[in-house]
Amino acid sequence: MQVRDSLFDGVRAVLLDLDGTLIETDNRWASVMAQKLEFVKRLFPKADSEALGRSLVMAIETPVNYVMLLCEHLGLGSSFFGLADRLRRSKGLATSERSALVPGTEKLLNALRTRYALAVVTTRARPEAYAFIEQASLSAYFRAVVTRQDVWRIKPHPAPVNKGAELLSVMPSQCIMVGDTTMDVRAARRAGAFAVGVTSGFGTRDELERAGAHLVLDRAVQLLDHLPD
Repeated sequence: MQVRDSLFDGVRAVLLDLDGTLIETDNRWASVMAQKLEFVKRLFPKADSEALGRSLVMAIETPVNYVMLLCEHLGLGSSFFGLADRLRRSKGLATSERSALVPGTEKLLNALRTRYALAVVTTRARPEAYAFIEQASLSAYFRAVVTRQDVWRIKPHPAPVNKGAELLSVMPSQCIMVGDTTMDVRAARRAGAFAVGVTSGFGTRDELERAGAHLVLDRAVQLLDHLPD
């Protein structure tokens, strides 16, 4: 007989990232960076070029996202310049031309929708986020969608998680934030929400645990095994 965790007693809402959590990604940038950093191993044999590659990608991605965020808030529209899709295509992330759900996504959402309020919390722009949700026929599952255009500070700042909780009329402490990056985990912890990391996307188990994840899973659908009956 399976014993369910009591960690999530009192949870009323689940917030989910898109890329690497609900939508598949192949992390092309991290692999390219790791290859370019192979020389580091010759100098420091114990160095982890893959971890360095992921760290560099994360360090680059946040400033780029803030530039696009500023353009969007100023009404300049980064999509006009085609930056968003070009950036995501070069990274191996899903674009409007190609996307696939992480296996188990529909099973997860069907099970959660009867018990919890659901929201997407993503660093994608609003048009992109809604396009993917519509394309994947997931709109009916979510009561709210928080994009980078809905806040002035993006993950790992807690603002997106707080915004998701506000839109669902719950406290952040009553939310689980599920994501594949250390930014998702840190945003959740800083907001006072439960942080669940998944290794179906960008982050590794060790990285997500070090960032403070309460729980790390291979895929988001496994969350169902850890929720109270």
